[in-house]
Amino acid sequence: MTFLHRRTVLRAAAGGALAGAVGGGVAGCGEGGRTVAAGASPRTPASTTPAPRGTGGRPRASAPTPGPPLLLPGLPPGLPAQIENGPRRGRAVALTFHGRGDPKSATAVLAEAERAGARVTVLAVGDWLDAEPQMARRVLDGGHELGNHTMRHLAVCSMPEKAAYAEIAECAERLRRLTGGVGRWFRPSRARRATDQVVRLARKAGYPHVLSYDVDSLDFTDPGAEAVRRTVLNAVRPGSVVSLHFGHAGTVAAMPAILDGLHRRGLRAVTTTELLTR
Repeated sequence: MTFLHRRTVLRAAAGGALAGAVGGGVAGCGEGGRTVAAGASPRTPASTTPAPRGTGGRPRASAPTPGPPLLLPGLPPGLPAQIENGPRRGRAVALTFHGRGDPKSATAVLAEAERAGARVTVLAVGDWLDAEPQMARRVLDGGHELGNHTMRHLAVCSMPEKAAYAEIAECAERLRRLTGGVGRWFRPSRARRATDQVVRLARKAGYPHVLSYDVDSLDFTDPGAEAVRRTVLNAVRPGSVVSLHFGHAGTVAAMPAILDGLHRRGLRAVTTTELLTR
């Protein structure tokens, strides 16, 4: 597959949710407030429309005009409702990033992945997309994949049904506004796995599959770049889905060594859709 064709396919991964076949939460995802809030950066001019509910009354930044959503490649039949890893028989892995934090560090991570010929999956938080709408286009233009990580990064698995659905659906609306579609993947915030209720609500919002992971980098605890590198490379194997976070300096610093370590083992970092369809 040529790079240009791959980029067209992967831009589609944020551009539409396909129908398809799509348990108790484990702490993670920056629980305890360790996830870094969005930092200051140049932004597009604010619109004059009122801010959506939940943004604290701050006007929403103007969004890029989305292109038309493209069709996604079909997923293989029989996938579980919650996906923790891909096929073990191949040589691919998926590096997945919880999308929130300083956009400069996010851009640095994406640039490092691109330098190494890698592609990643970004599960974006909706209020981050409100604050940094240009990041949606930056992710897709790099050939990466973009999905939903709830609107405000709350403990979605512990919320009442109506509030939990709003967390999922509001982020889906942001993705649709910015990209033309809701994306393929949803990951619950502050939990490794979704409850049955959240799986059902995600499906209702257009996500037949919940994306979990089998390797937790623990980078949100800020252990330092060497610890992040060691944790990932000690646990990763073919088919792994690795959980990482934007907004942490140790993650940015660890990326070259992680990508080099994967390469030395004959492993290649691809998007989650590629991992499951190769």
